[in-house]
Amino acid sequence: MAVWACVIAVLVAVPVALPATVSPVGAAAAADASDWNAGNIIDDAVFYDGDAMSSNDIQAFMERQVPSCRSGYTCIKDYRQNTDNRPADKYCNGYQGQPNESASTIIDKVARSCGISQKALLVLLQKEQGLITSTAPSDWNYRAATGQGCPDTAPCDDSTAGFFYQVYYGARQFEVYRLNPTWWGYQQGRWNNILYNPDGGCGTQRVYIENAATAGLYIYTPYVPNRAALDNLYGTGDGCSAYGNRNFWRTFTDWFGSTRAGGRPFGNIDAIEAYPGGIRVRGWAIDPDTTSPIQVQASLGGVVTTLTADGDRADVGAAYPGSGNRHGFDARVPVTQGGTGQVCLYAVNTGQGSNVTLGCRDMPFYTGSPVGAVDVVKASSGSVTVSGWALDPDTASSIAVHVYVDGVGTAFTATSNRPDLAGPYPVHGTAHGYNVTLKIPLDAKQLCVYGINTGRGDNATLGCRNIMTPAARDIGRAPIGSLDGIDVAGTSARVRGWAIDPDTKKAIPVHIYVGGQGKAYTADDARSDVGAAYPAYGSAHGFSEVVDLPTGDSTVCAYAINTAGGNTTLGCQRVTGKDKGQAPVGSLDSVTVSGRSATVSGWAIDPDTVRPIAVRISVDGKSTRVTANASRPDVAAVYPLYGAAHGFSRAVDIPIGPSKVCVTAINTSGPDTDLGCKSVATRDEGRTPVGSVDEVRVAGNTATVRGWAIDPDTAKPIAVHVYVGSSATVLTADRSRPDVGAVFPLYGAAHGFQSSVKIPVGTSRLCIYAINTVGANPLLGCTTVTGAAGAPVGNLDAVSAGTGSVSVRGWAFDPDVKAPVSVRVSIDGTTTSVRADKSRPDVGAAFPAAGSIHGFEQRLTAKKGKRQVCVSIPDDKGAFSVDLGCKTVTVG
Repeated sequence: MAVWACVIAVLVAVPVALPATVSPVGAAAAADASDWNAGNIIDDAVFYDGDAMSSNDIQAFMERQVPSCRSGYTCIKDYRQNTDNRPADKYCNGYQGQPNESASTIIDKVARSCGISQKALLVLLQKEQGLITSTAPSDWNYRAATGQGCPDTAPCDDSTAGFFYQVYYGARQFEVYRLNPTWWGYQQGRWNNILYNPDGGCGTQRVYIENAATAGLYIYTPYVPNRAALDNLYGTGDGCSAYGNRNFWRTFTDWFGSTRAGGRPFGNIDAIEAYPGGIRVRGWAIDPDTTSPIQVQASLGGVVTTLTADGDRADVGAAYPGSGNRHGFDARVPVTQGGTGQVCLYAVNTGQGSNVTLGCRDMPFYTGSPVGAVDVVKASSGSVTVSGWALDPDTASSIAVHVYVDGVGTAFTATSNRPDLAGPYPVHGTAHGYNVTLKIPLDAKQLCVYGINTGRGDNATLGCRNIMTPAARDIGRAPIGSLDGIDVAGTSARVRGWAIDPDTKKAIPVHIYVGGQGKAYTADDARSDVGAAYPAYGSAHGFSEVVDLPTGDSTVCAYAINTAGGNTTLGCQRVTGKDKGQAPVGSLDSVTVSGRSATVSGWAIDPDTVRPIAVRISVDGKSTRVTANASRPDVAAVYPLYGAAHGFSRAVDIPIGPSKVCVTAINTSGPDTDLGCKSVATRDEGRTPVGSVDEVRVAGNTATVRGWAIDPDTAKPIAVHVYVGSSATVLTADRSRPDVGAVFPLYGAAHGFQSSVKIPVGTSRLCIYAINTVGANPLLGCTTVTGAAGAPVGNLDAVSAGTGSVSVRGWAFDPDVKAPVSVRVSIDGTTTSVRADKSRPDVGAAFPAAGSIHGFEQRLTAKKGKRQVCVSIPDDKGAFSVDLGCKTVTVG
């Protein structure tokens, strides 16, 4: 429980009685009350050792305490949570948050950030909430895990609630105590009157607090155990006993052994600061085995420098009078590499014990070659102004900058104030800007700026710029430019590049020759890269032209034409023209209908030419030829060689109702390419559907309906609704009906329907409606049906004819009869009874209550010729029969 006042607050202290959910802990060395020292509960070297355990060590330790957790609870060995970033300050080195971090990882990272022992944090969690050994911790145990911001006299502070914040701010609080000792009522290096209990009548004990760690524990829990609490070290004392600090010492001793350092050095890092060229470290270190100064090792990114902690520190001598004053260190250590790295300080042991990590910090390393920027270069006829900044990481002083114009250099110092550098370079100051104007020749071309090195590293190029500018008069400078590429496609090529006449901002002519045949173009296409390189001229100096190639080899050359003076050859390239007969590529993107016309859009390219090609648009076989030369930037992005002029969008007439629109890309030489077809239809005019109910057949409580339906406004199948009384079944008229397709050829055959619907026992009305896409739904027909309960069920799977015979196969059973039933097979009216008693596992799987012995398969004698074969199942009561269907076959 943390105390937040500068004087000791009166808090309620009670004996720590851990709940029954806490498992027993195996002792490292059972505590002995005779070893208790009220003035030194734990040595600083032990308490402030942020490298006492690893995350894996912590996890293994917690798993030993609680091998298994009670069902429904999350023990600390299994606890995880998302953590967030915490900023670095004088007390801790901050925290890099991560998703789903384990408790062991959180404890380890916090310990290293704040320089508090992982062992001490484990003991603190046990002392406050019993978390380390609890097999059934509550949400509250995690919410107030270390008691930080949770005084007994007030609710917990929400800003520090939750396991991660509790561990982080609990550890940080001990650093607040250590680094601000005069803020608190209990202080090291002096006698303190410490209460036994919140009840002032219980008295105090006069304690000389020997170190910062012990002072911190008394501030956090401001009571000293009385004799009764010590005499019963693992139990309760009397009414004046308090147990917090006793339990901390006892648990630490039980788990980890002595709280004494055993001769190990200890100390403190007061500051780690970056400066140009190095790192400054300040602090103090003492080895309890000697009063002499000891060595401190400073590791900068793995490079170790040894210091001697022999500076006069009266404050340290006052806190540790037996060790003297000469234990301080304050040194500047040069860095050997730039970037960032970890700075760690170690107190070097001289007698018993081992070296101790005083702490680590992530720091910037300022060293290396100069850095800077060329912010602005503004050229005019005869002069140039250049501005920017430059600094050398190894010094805060202004450095030299050299500016070279076409190889001729000028030196100056970057001393101008640049306040914007204070953020990224806080230790270098702001006197690192430059802004100079230089005289240059009229035909100057390039300017380069260099930062001149002073320490580690080399001179650095800060940037180069083209400073060519148009002259007030034409001085006959030769054009500059580039033939970037000649991309061949069959018997055409795209010639790409740029050209500028230094004496004018205007676009200039470019001549492109194929063999001996030339043609003039203007280099006025947008080229942002050219504009960025030559800002005085703008970006309108590019060219990308299509030329035709003869079959075979030829030479293509490009020339920049001077406004006054000699022309410049931009380049030549030998190319080969050949139509390879490659198939066109493209896409039919859309067909949009409006009234009786459709707009057909897409694109097409013949790989053998950069030029646009023709496409053929067909509507039900009637063709229209168009040229695919509309701009399509999206196509150009995928096929940059061919450019954007390969799109098409054309309106064509379409007939009423449905039609098919197809597009074909026409090859310049070779097979054409079908780009695809799309079915379209004119607007729905709300015409009434037509159709027929061909059959309604009843079997027991099932009615089978069959018919067809068409909406004149669409060739697509439409819905059909079957009503039995008020109960509706929705069907789709999409079955093949060639007879309907023959009568309505524009609509096709897929307009039939056939389905079974349930009907109630007794008489009811069955009606069927065709559902219009737009408009009224017509009635196709109604009939009266009678349903019967317990009707036989079955199926006629097949009827086949042989020489002088007919074979029937299927299955049947009557739900009212357990035994197999007989079916009636009628051949042209002559009826034969066939027993359905063969095994049909599929029927048994579908009707498990009926079983599988319900199949029939029989060959019957029949006369030669066409014969109608019908199969039915008589009901066991004899009142009706269920027809399984009829089929016509031809007997040989």
